[in-house]
Amino acid sequence: MRIHVLALDEVFDIGLSTILDTLSVANDLAGANNAFSTHFEITIIGVRRHVRTSQGLSVPVVPASRCAYPDAVLIPALGAKMPETLRAALQRRDVADAGKLLRQWSDSGVLVGAACTGTFVLANTLLLNGQSATTSWWLAPMFRELYPLVRLEESRMVVNSSRFVTAGAALAHIDLALWLVRRSSPALAALTARFLVIEPRPSQAIFAIPDHLAHEDPLVERFEQWARLRLADGFSLSDAASAAGTSERTLSRRLRAVLGKTPLSYFQDLRVERALHLLRTSSDSIDLIAAQVGYADGATLRTLLRRRIGRAVSELRISC
Repeated sequence: MRIHVLALDEVFDIGLSTILDTLSVANDLAGANNAFSTHFEITIIGVRRHVRTSQGLSVPVVPASRCAYPDAVLIPALGAKMPETLRAALQRRDVADAGKLLRQWSDSGVLVGAACTGTFVLANTLLLNGQSATTSWWLAPMFRELYPLVRLEESRMVVNSSRFVTAGAALAHIDLALWLVRRSSPALAALTARFLVIEPRPSQAIFAIPDHLAHEDPLVERFEQWARLRLADGFSLSDAASAAGTSERTLSRRLRAVLGKTPLSYFQDLRVERALHLLRTSSDSIDLIAAQVGYADGATLRTLLRRRIGRAVSELRISC
C-alpha cells in the first residue's frame, strides 16, 4: 500500500513522527511474521522543497509534483495549536497549495486522512462538507464556526466517512495510523498496538475540559458557572436561561453554535467530568458519586460513563 505523509511547514513534530513510527513498526512486524503480507510504502512529501517542523528540525521531503498517486495520504497536525495561531497558519500559501493537491487526489479516489489540526487543512478544501469528522477537542468551537457543513463528532477519537478519515488531538495520530493498518490487516494492527502499548480508546471525552470550551463565549461561560453549582439538582432550562441573562431559545442556539450541544447535553458533560474527578480522587462508592452529580443510582452513572467515555468504572479507577 502506497502512503504519502504530507508534511507542511511547521508540522507538529510528534504528529509526524508518530505516524511514521507506527507504520514502520507495522512493517517490521509484518516482515518478521510470515502470517502477514501487508507492506506500507511510506513517502514524506511536501508542496515546498524545504520543510521544517515546529521545533525547527529539517524534514527530508519529496516534492509532491514528482510523486505518483498514492493509495492514501495522511496529513499530520500543524504546530499551531491555539485558535489565533491556527487561523493565521490556514491562510498560508503552502496550505492553499496543499488543498489543491488534496482535492486532485481525492477526486481520483485517494483516501485522505488527517489528525489534530491537520483536520483543519483537510476541511479547508471543502472535501469534508456533508461528511462526518472529528478534530482536536479544544478546537471544536472554531472548527464548527469555520466549517458548518461538516458533521462534527469531536468526542470520537477516529471518524471514517466515505473516502476520508479524521482523528482527534495530538497523540490521536497513532490512532489514525493504526486505523490505516487495521484497514489492511486487523491482526497486524492489534499486534502493532500491543508493541506500542496502546489500548483501544474510541473517545476523546475523557480528556476534554468542558470549562475550557465554555470560555469561547461569555454567555456559554455564564451557563457553565451556573451549572457547576447545581450538578446534584435537576436541570431546568428556564432557570439556566434566567441565570445566564438570556432567553431559553438564545441559550440553546448559542450552545449549539459554540459547542454543538443542547444545554442539557452540556450539563451532562459537566456531571460526567465531576464524576470522573471523584473516581480519581476519592474512594466513594459509585452510588455515592452518582448522588453527588445528580443521578438516582450508580447503575445510571455506570451506563452514562460507558456510553460517553467508552470505559467501565473499574477501568477508569484503575487508569487513575
